[in-house]
Amino acid sequence: MIVKEEFLNKLRQFFGLNLYEVRIWTALLSRGVSTAGELSDIGNVPRSRSYDVLESLEKKGFVMMKLGKPIKYVAVEPKEVVERVKKLVAEDAKERQKKLDDLRNNDVLKELNLLHKQGIEFVEPSDLSGAIRGRHNLYSHLEYMIKNAEKNITIMTSSKGLIRKLEALKPELEKLNKKGVKIRIAAPITKESASAVKELSKIAEIKHSDKLNARFCIVDSEDVMFMAMDDDSVHPSYDIGIWANTPYFASALESLFNTSWKDMEDGTKVVD
Repeated sequence: MIVKEEFLNKLRQFFGLNLYEVRIWTALLSRGVSTAGELSDIGNVPRSRSYDVLESLEKKGFVMMKLGKPIKYVAVEPKEVVERVKKLVAEDAKERQKKLDDLRNNDVLKELNLLHKQGIEFVEPSDLSGAIRGRHNLYSHLEYMIKNAEKNITIMTSSKGLIRKLEALKPELEKLNKKGVKIRIAAPITKESASAVKELSKIAEIKHSDKLNARFCIVDSEDVMFMAMDDDSVHPSYDIGIWANTPYFASALESLFNTSWKDMEDGTKVVD
């Protein structure tokens, strides 16, 4: 049996299996029923590991063991495997979430906070910066930044970015709006982003900008997240943001934004 390495890697990502597990599993799928020795030869897995791998696959619900001599294994139907894996992932996520929730009242979190507080005291302000890769990580850090806002948030984004921010940041932006934090958003407004404008305009001031081609966020004139790539031409996994805690640069960038903000058209009028 010849299975392309690319296909095996996809299976590893989708099902959370290691290399030996996907080799044994696909070997068994191709046979339906087989012994550990046969699967070891077909999948090119050391015989000394094949029983351990099959035991692991059995626990995860990918295979079933037939009693008898020699012991044989039966492949579970793939669509049933998908449902079993979904259930296991959901249960695992629920358990991990419970453990993380329990940390709030645990001495472990207190120790971590103490370590962080002591460490920050020795950090130069210029060192509070970093590069963040991947759009998921970018939005996680953006959420962290705005969550701590006390005065104002300034966002410059793309038309697609406007839609993403509605999906990812709306709950936090709503809370901040109720606290009196001033929120301004500028973006090229299109038909696709019109509905996002209507929703976000309830909690923020939005203006149409077709001249500035940039993506950044400024919080309280101190924290800056500047996206370095054009989101139209980069895959989300390779999107990059530069974060820095720098009042000097944040204030300068905000001043430039304010100059352009005055000439921008009201976003709600653009979509009407």
